[in-house]
Amino acid sequence: MYKLNILDKISFILVIIGAINWALVGLFNLDLVSVIFGSPIPMIGRIVYIIIGAAGINMIYFIVKTRRNK
Repeated sequence: MYKLNILDKISFILVIIGAINWALVGLFNLDLVSVIFGSPIPMIGRIVYIIIGAAGINMIYFIVKTRRNK
């Protein structure tokens, strides 16, 4: 069984936050990143989106790693 490292745990949390943000955009047209960091999206908001995207890529890598270890 694969043991989660700190990067995997942080990535899981960020992917969940990203999924909740997308659900709010779909349901209520409410983008929390824009609400928190301002609209139109300044550099900090873009960085947040990039970090969440990187977490998603890490989760793809995580799935590949865990399937190889079976």
